[in-house]
Amino acid sequence: MAREDTLSSVLSEFARTMITDFPIQSILNSLVERIVMILPITAAGVTLIQDGEPPHYVAASDDSALLYEQLQTGVGEGPCLLAYRTGKAVAIPQLASETRFPTFTPAARHAGLAAVFTFPLRDGRGGILGALDLYRDTPGTLDEQDMEAAQTLADVAAAYLLNAESREETQRMADTSHHRSLHDALTGLPNRVLLHERLVHAAERARRSHGGAAVLFVDLDRFKHVNDRYGHHVGDQLLVAVAQRLSLLVRPGDTLSRVSGDEFVFLCEDLNNESDAELIATRVTDGFTEPFVLDELALTVKASVGIAYARNADSISDQLIVDADMAMYQAKHRGGDGHHMIDLQEALHSNQRHNLETDLRTALSTGALQIAYQPVVRTSDGLITGAEALLRWRHPSQGPISPLVAIGIAEQSGLIKQIGRWVLDQSGSIRAQWLNDFPDRPLDLLVNVSGRQLLSHGLCDIVASMLSSTGMDPAALVLELTENTLVENHARAMTVLTDLKALGVRLALDDFGTGYSSLSCLRRLPVDIVKIDQALIAEVDEHSESSAIVAAVTDLTHALGLGVIAEGIETKAQLDRVTQLGCESSQGYYYARPMSASDLGNHLSTSQTGPLRFPNQRSADSLAGSS
Repeated sequence: MAREDTLSSVLSEFARTMITDFPIQSILNSLVERIVMILPITAAGVTLIQDGEPPHYVAASDDSALLYEQLQTGVGEGPCLLAYRTGKAVAIPQLASETRFPTFTPAARHAGLAAVFTFPLRDGRGGILGALDLYRDTPGTLDEQDMEAAQTLADVAAAYLLNAESREETQRMADTSHHRSLHDALTGLPNRVLLHERLVHAAERARRSHGGAAVLFVDLDRFKHVNDRYGHHVGDQLLVAVAQRLSLLVRPGDTLSRVSGDEFVFLCEDLNNESDAELIATRVTDGFTEPFVLDELALTVKASVGIAYARNADSISDQLIVDADMAMYQAKHRGGDGHHMIDLQEALHSNQRHNLETDLRTALSTGALQIAYQPVVRTSDGLITGAEALLRWRHPSQGPISPLVAIGIAEQSGLIKQIGRWVLDQSGSIRAQWLNDFPDRPLDLLVNVSGRQLLSHGLCDIVASMLSSTGMDPAALVLELTENTLVENHARAMTVLTDLKALGVRLALDDFGTGYSSLSCLRRLPVDIVKIDQALIAEVDEHSESSAIVAAVTDLTHALGLGVIAEGIETKAQLDRVTQLGCESSQGYYYARPMSASDLGNHLSTSQTGPLRFPNQRSADSLAGSS
């Protein structure tokens, strides 16, 4: 009974550590030491075995156990290998009479081994992980009770190994997910999310060092021409080559990121003045002098660089990116292949910013703003089920204005409420027109809501007014927001979301997978749809880690009763994979780029099901504002 009590105590002790992150090696070492204390043996060890791989020990109670474990591994035979192959315990109370192991037996006897008892490490699913070996330096048997106890302890060891493997896999998936959420899938450079984090840290450092900082916004000239002439695979090769060359120009402590398409951003810290930033910009433009040698050809491309300089920490924020983007468009308007400087301190009061704000007001009142629509499709058969409304602004002299710049100016100037109302009203009317023309094809309408727009007073009234004027089914309206929009004034944001839900509209969490907190927010936010970020989708057809993450996200989302949209589908392989993983809806360039309402309407009038192919792609590209 004493032995049973001791065994029960050991099992209880190890069961408590099972749910902790206590190191598995320490647990197994302790386990073999305790086994020696409670069973009539002199040493114990654990060996792992996998088909096609040499066995290797993972724990030993003392040097003699280590010797016997290594001996079996070295000669490739022994009781642990037999227990692994048969899945049954192997008992050898008299090693002197054992003949099944012609090499191991004499060597082990010479080392002092007299008896050995081996028990398979069963994984509970019919598989074997290895063996628990019990050694004696004198001959003798183990009674039935001891044999049962030993097999129980072997099962405990197997459970710990599986638990450790699961923990490691979970941590690896989390690390992979976090890394992918912060880095561009194509080039491996930091993405916009990580760039934002680095900007926050740069401001903190600048407060201590009293130095300046600059953002350089780099955009390739005529990159669309490369894609059109040589194909997107060459365009991707060029982007990778550009990223590699630009990486050579990064100073220690600075950051180079790819924020989208052919746009790269440098964050340069500890600058003394604007001249330092212009010197770096000159090095960047000089870096495009030599051609880029790709797999099939050599290409010479140039770049336009916009510079936004901040003299102090208070001026270092995401607005630097907006200003550098604006400066880049100025450089491009001047002919490209050069750089242009905007000093942030001066830009806050400059005529140019005032002019752009004025021009945006004029564009709103004169109908110069446009809305492009990107289809959302049913993944299983390609049937269009919805359309995302995207704001586009083509300036009469500067050409297409980046949506980032347009929204930034709208938010700073207070125009965001008016523009948001306009987008809702216009897209709602278009959706009503589609429904009238194609009553059997009711589409969801997806509309992005910015942070300030969400927090502005009257958003619910604006939404309710649009629903009333168009007769739209509230459930057909999907308002997209990112978790970042809820950070500022969280309580106010949650109140607005609750009021919106009361109207019957649906909410979508955009860019899911770009941070650790995304999983927790699924339980906190009243969302109906999760849009899996394209950073995860980009490599889902190439890396099992991405597939595992997307599968886990999809399963969790469905378990919570939410819908899933896979963003950024660009290849047939990606489509096939997300279909297998259960993503019921998807969106991306594989189907179509953003297009005019009439182009989408034309397709609705001619298509039934199947992958989308749009003949008027040129008009869609021009509306999307490709550089």
